Amino acid sequence: MARPARPMSATTVLEEAVRALAPEDGANRLVQRIAAGQAPRTVFAAFALEQHQVIAADRHSFQHLARRADGDPPVADFFDLLAEGESRALVRLAGLTDACALTDRDVAGYRPRPGCQAFPSYAARLALTAEPADAAIALTANFAAWGGYCATVRTALREHYGFPAAADDFFALFAEPAPEVAAAARAAVQQGLDTGQARPERAHRYGQLLQAYEVMFWNSLDE
Repeated sequence: MARPARPMSATTVLEEAVRALAPEDGANRLVQRIAAGQAPRTVFAAFALEQHQVIAADRHSFQHLARRADGDPPVADFFDLLAEGESRALVRLAGLTDACALTDRDVAGYRPRPGCQAFPSYAARLALTAEPADAAIALTANFAAWGGYCATVRTALREHYGFPAAADDFFALFAEPAPEVAAAARAAVQQGLDTGQARPERAHRYGQLLQAYEVMFWNSLDE
């Protein structure tokens, strides 16, 4: 008599997604140049201006995913937490914005680069059409890559660019592990697995595009 299949573990699913969807070494040209102190300082102003729009868009996407997952509290809680994180990120971004001497008028009048806005555009598509638990898997893989990039940039700001300490507040927010977010992701994904709503193979397809658009964001800043 065949043994029943063991239930899938959210921890295993997320660890596999992070491993399988990790960007290739060298794919992010800009972060490599920043790490070596070779990128111009002007790239940080462009980064701040683009992030004002990315943050606003992603916050709406996470709020919509939370509403769609209203019947599954662990999943909704995860996206509510992410939306709150975007609000904190916007506050932290002020240090870099000020260090780059950007005004409110600069932010309001900025015309974003299409390659930099592909990521939030696809995140909005996932918010509309993806199973929320699948989106949680894909986003968790992306956060691992994003956090690594932010850690590299944070170090480079101190070593090569001479920005004031407040300028790295935004990068510091993402550079360190976030146990609360990790725990919420595990709970959300486990709920999706237990209810049959999460399908890791489908989530990986979403994650592959998110990672590609993540790299596109950085490399578009370098063009």
